[in-house]
Parts: sequence; C-alpha cells; structure tokens
Amino acid sequence: MSEQFKKTARRFLKNRSFTAGCVMILFLFGIMLLSLVWTPYDPIKMMRGQTFLEPGAEHFLGTDNFGRDIFSRLITGAQSAFLVGTFTVLIGGIIGTILGSCAGYFGGWIDEVIMRFIDAQMAFPGVLIALMIISIFGPGLRNTIIALGIMSVPRFARMVRSGFLQYRSADFVNAAKARGAGSFRLMYIHILPNILSSLVITASLSFATAILSETGLSYLGLGVQPPTPSWGMMLKDAQQYIYLQPLSLVWPGIMITIMVLGFNFIGDGLRDILDDGSQ
Repeated sequence: MSEQFKKTARRFLKNRSFTAGCVMILFLFGIMLLSLVWTPYDPIKMMRGQTFLEPGAEHFLGTDNFGRDIFSRLITGAQSAFLVGTFTVLIGGIIGTILGSCAGYFGGWIDEVIMRFIDAQMAFPGVLIALMIISIFGPGLRNTIIALGIMSVPRFARMVRSGFLQYRSADFVNAAKARGAGSFRLMYIHILPNILSSLVITASLSFATAILSETGLSYLGLGVQPPTPSWGMMLKDAQQYIYLQPLSLVWPGIMITIMVLGFNFIGDGLRDILDDGSQ
C-alpha cells in the first residue's frame, strides 16, 4: 500500500500543470487566510485626502478613488472569490449529481425528462440565465452564488450521467444487486465512487468558470455589492480612473488570472494523471 501511495504521489508531483496550479491556489488561499486575521488597513474605510496615492511604504499598492488601501481590499477580495467558487461548485455538484445519477441509472422516461430539462437550460448561455435570476431576485452575494450554482448544474449532470451509463451494467453492480442492494446503495455506494475522479476534475474547472462569471457580474454591478471588496468591483471602479492610477486596474486582474489559471491547471493536470494511471 505504501509503495502504491509513493508511486501515486510521484505521479502527481511530476505533473507540472498540477504542481503549478496547486502553487497558485495555495498562494491565493494563504492570502485569503491572512485577510481573515490581519489587513494593513480597514478594506472598506474611506480616507479623505489620501485618494490615488502611489505605491509606497505606507500603502503597499497605493489607494483608490475613495482613499481605501488597495492591498487590503485585494487580499480581502479573495474571501469573496473562494466563497463564491466553493458554494457554486457545491450547489451545482450536488444538484447535478442527483439529476445525472437518476438519469443514467434509471434511464427510460426519467432520463428523457431530466435530460430535456438540462438541454433546455444549455440552450441559453449560462451567464444569461444568471443575469435573469439576479434581475428577478436582486443583486448580492447570496443570489450570485445561487445563480452561478444553477448555471453549473448541466456540466455536472451530463458528466455524472455518462459515468452511470458506463457502470450501471458492470459486474460489480450486478453482483451487489444479486445480494439485494437497493437502488440508492447501488447508485451512491457502488457506482458514484468510480466517477469521483471525473467529478473532482469537473469541480476544478467549474470553480474557475464561477470566478470568471462572478467577476463579470460584479463588474456589471450585479454581483457582490459594495462596500464588500470584490475583484470584479475593483476592476469596475479602477476603469474610471485608469489614467490617474493605471496600476489599480492591474492588481485585481492579476489576482483573477492567477486563480482562474490555477484551477484550470489543476483540472488539466488531474485529467492527465488519471489518464496515465488508467493505461
């Protein structure tokens, strides 16, 4: 067992994409943890007479148009990013797994009804659905998470359905059925663990998509609402003063890029590692 674990660990460490992604996300996660216990300044406090200060010893990355410390807002914005991404993946993953497993395992009219619903949702751009939900229920962090979670359901549902179609007639499933196992046990004890690796990859890629979508919604003023720091909101605010302080537009863009690339690298690396392991 220990030798097998060592081989698996070496395979993960040798994959440059996975390693690079983990380094990026761990860096951002460390920043997020730091912001929970310490920030140089109050990220929402406005300071008169200190607007558009250049980066220096007092303000590491300068200040914005309201005199707020950009570095404090930048690291605090990681909290919103991880919160939105995590709960978006949880909502989409749970609902998508339930729908996809029922469709793939039972088949027949259940499969038809569920997949027609999924196809109907996929006929519209995901961001458009999120915009519609937020327009109805109002902007804010909670509604943004719900909207993005619903938007990510089809990706999980289709992946889980294909996995259940592959394994529902497998020998180990038939053997468990012969021993009297019920549908719930067959679906979530015997079949689901065999597609967990694909679920993890899908979750990683969905996390990156959720961050981009939240950034776009916040940029439009429909996502995280002020004064809560958000990288998308920081981009929107900085755009108006790009000639006065162009660097204030660069920092949140860098953070968004690192997070999206990090989760995409992790997803790609996991896929390569699992493909090599299955050969």
